[in-house]
Amino acid sequence: MSTEVRVPALPESVADATVLTWYKQPGDAVTKDENLVDLETDKVVLEVPAPADGVVAEHKVKEGDVVEADAVLALIEAGAAAEASAQQPRSRPAATSQTPPAAAPAPAPAPALAKATEPPPLAPAARRLVKELGLDAGAIPGSGRDGRVHKADVVAWLDRQEAAAPERDADADAAPSQLRAEQRYRPETGADLDASLPALTGDAGRPEQRVPMTRLRARIAERLVEAQQTSAMLTTFNEVDMSAVMGLRSQYKDRFEQTHGVRMGFMSFFVKASVEALQRFPVVNASVDEGDIVYHGYFDIGIAVSSPRGLVVPILRNCDQLSMADIERGIGDFGTKAKEGTLSFEELTGGTFSITNGGVFGSLLSTPILNPPQSAILGMHKIEERPVARDGQVVIRPMMYLALSYDHRIIDGREAVQFLVTVKETLEDPARLLLRI
Repeated sequence: MSTEVRVPALPESVADATVLTWYKQPGDAVTKDENLVDLETDKVVLEVPAPADGVVAEHKVKEGDVVEADAVLALIEAGAAAEASAQQPRSRPAATSQTPPAAAPAPAPAPALAKATEPPPLAPAARRLVKELGLDAGAIPGSGRDGRVHKADVVAWLDRQEAAAPERDADADAAPSQLRAEQRYRPETGADLDASLPALTGDAGRPEQRVPMTRLRARIAERLVEAQQTSAMLTTFNEVDMSAVMGLRSQYKDRFEQTHGVRMGFMSFFVKASVEALQRFPVVNASVDEGDIVYHGYFDIGIAVSSPRGLVVPILRNCDQLSMADIERGIGDFGTKAKEGTLSFEELTGGTFSITNGGVFGSLLSTPILNPPQSAILGMHKIEERPVARDGQVVIRPMMYLALSYDHRIIDGREAVQFLVTVKETLEDPARLLLRI
């Protein structure tokens, strides 16, 4: 009996998906809930598991095809599972047809051997990289929960392999997969080109490569252009003395971690300061819907997070009701999920205000772009010691530039400036958060 594998239900904001990678080919045996194929949307990568045990009978679509919800992806033949399982051992290189049954290994150790050599769980980005480079997943140690291997683990393993390898002529001695890895991550030309793709062109020493945009990258480009074309975007700047926040964090970070099981970062201070400012200036938390201004009575703040596929903005819901520990825990979970590619649609949908931190990459000053339909976004930057005037004297303080980009159609300059001043004053005197002054 054949079982259809269909595209799962997609949210209203997602019209279709692209078939990214098939992990099982026709004739391969599969078990229920084993990942068959990855589908890429403009927000997340979806894993489509097998609905039943069996053998993949047919692919209805190929990699790169665009599919809609409930479309048939493949057929699984349930009755062929036993036959496929029986044939698989004969295809393994380690087995020999001349070996008599009596000389075969005892059946008892077999399960232990299989368990010992079972590959670790792979995050989607790591799985694609392992497949692309032809690597042995079992040789790569994972840093995630239950030994899960992330893309960063694969890259680190490749770096260690290269450092440990003796000097040799790579063109003559390196295996094709290792050669591709070295060309990808250590290109002699200095350009980060993927030599495993067929699109590598150009003269010697001047290579070029044309690679299609991912769905996420294309969606990011579309939304950034949309933000600039559909809003009157303006940016106002200020700077904040981070001495008080850094002193508070230094004093209580150990006890905070012991009590709550999560590290105290800077982002929770900025989220709390932003909520305080949003409550005072509700229009900054509003959005434009055609000819109406929609004022939101809740505070769902998007936190920009870098992922292997690009920038994503998961949403922290009801931030006014969260403790600082809840905020830090939520942001930490978002970072892990973004790294693993497991963020859900719900976590990426909605939001009334956003915060982005270019300072983690060394940015000293920038103008963040709005995340429609939101009307404002706060940009954090690098903390840098600078000379500033205090009480008639020049002192050295850890300073950070802040930037607020806003939609001038509904937010006046006065409100934007006062919003940013409120954030600044709250961070420079965190006791304001307790006293609400």
